[in-house]
Amino acid sequence: MTPSFVPEQSDGEPPSRRGRKPESIGEKVGGSHRAWLESVRSRLFASGLTLDDLVNRSGYSKSRISELLRGKGYYPGWAITYSVVCCLDLPILPMRRLWTAAAREANKDTTWIENRIHAVQPLQPEQPPVAHQGFTEAVRQPYTDYARVFLQTGQRARWVVSEAFDILWLGWDEATASPNVRRHAWCLLRSRVMLRAPRHEGYPDLRAAAFSTLAQSQTDDLAVRFAQIGEQAGFFNAMGRLPDDQLDVTVLRYLCGISEDAIPTVVGLSPAITHAMDHHARGALERIYHHHETRSDHP
Repeated sequence: MTPSFVPEQSDGEPPSRRGRKPESIGEKVGGSHRAWLESVRSRLFASGLTLDDLVNRSGYSKSRISELLRGKGYYPGWAITYSVVCCLDLPILPMRRLWTAAAREANKDTTWIENRIHAVQPLQPEQPPVAHQGFTEAVRQPYTDYARVFLQTGQRARWVVSEAFDILWLGWDEATASPNVRRHAWCLLRSRVMLRAPRHEGYPDLRAAAFSTLAQSQTDDLAVRFAQIGEQAGFFNAMGRLPDDQLDVTVLRYLCGISEDAIPTVVGLSPAITHAMDHHARGALERIYHHHETRSDHP
């Protein structure tokens, strides 16, 4: 998508360097807020527009635009956000959804959010690129199954997947320009899941998954069930410490039930690499399991 505005240049003269890039995003900015901010900043830097250009075209002061781009001060209203998004020719609908989620994250109530949205002209019908629609429909279910393993509830999983798809829509040009669209999208989805996944000792915490395994659901003996919970919690804790790609392949194949042949298409890796990841992960987990059994047999 080509930006609506480009810096004006005089014939035969080198481009001017008015203004400076905004400072980095503040450390205290929440995950949803950072998601749309990064999309805005990425488009701004790629467009060739300076901060002065954006100020002139948006109608807002440099201080307010600068605060918005850094995530400083109060959470920005939809009007100024909409103005900046229009200047950068970004899709409005996914940006408004991300802005709304971030407003809730910033503890803005429903009335505040609705008033800010209603103060801006209604959106025109807007659809993502056809290729984006086809891709997201193809991967929605495995993405959601993967997210549910870490986030435990279907509602949270679906929300995170939708968030990832909106971010992907905003950066679809960048995604299609990458050497591997599927890998680009998977890494985006994974980052959104891990941002919200519970952690234990710095690693994704999968111990809660031990409570929903098939073995647990079929065990009626309470003493046996408690013993299994302890063993499985340790095993799932170890699983969370696997390297990223090994963890992803393990979760998709053994916890989500996705076939070995389908996993390369989901994660954007070759069949040879995914097979190797599966092999290494199973080897590591089998060593952990046998080590645990040995310790249990010989106190």
